[in-house]
Amino acid sequence: MKSHIVFFSILFETPPPFDYVEEVYPGYELPLLFKSNLGFEWRKVHFGLIPKWAEDKSIATKTYNARSETLLQKASFIEATSKYQFGVIPVFEFYESKYIEQKPQRWGVRRQDGQVIFVAALYEICRIAGEVVRSATMLTMDAIDHPMMREFHEPGDVKRSVIVIPHERLEQWLSWKSPNIQSFVQGFPVGEFECSHVPKIKVEKESPQLNFFDF
Repeated sequence: MKSHIVFFSILFETPPPFDYVEEVYPGYELPLLFKSNLGFEWRKVHFGLIPKWAEDKSIATKTYNARSETLLQKASFIEATSKYQFGVIPVFEFYESKYIEQKPQRWGVRRQDGQVIFVAALYEICRIAGEVVRSATMLTMDAIDHPMMREFHEPGDVKRSVIVIPHERLEQWLSWKSPNIQSFVQGFPVGEFECSHVPKIKVEKESPQLNFFDF
């Protein structure tokens, strides 16, 4: 436990060394935490993974979620998965649609203790027209049996949730060297999380996906 406390103390004394917006949509930029040969690092990345074969950044609007079950089957994600390019996106809250009387409402999911949520991510680095482009996608799991997450999305038998990395497993996840991530594909404990209706701000044209943790 002592080393766990020291690890987080060191981590949060070095917040992202760049500015980022509070709420993001696919195609925006966001902070990513990962581990390199130099240690733990922050990078500002595009929200939506851009594979090395992409000719432009437009694919990011379609690749901001990645199903954990098919990472090694999808052309967009297979290379990053094979190279174990795992990271986390630290957020205060993420948003899902809950259908009330057949109409979608924006609901926010957050930790009850107000601590950061580490959303499992996969990242890539490529070059497009001479520009170095860093990007990431959120990893998702089947949530049909999750007491909270099964209440979101359109009515039906397809329910998805982001994968949340427990605080005590963060270092293990960032150091993981296998494409088999099944041990991390677990629904977060409902007793530690809460959700509520968070109406859209009228000036927004669409609903953001994430609300970032303030370090």
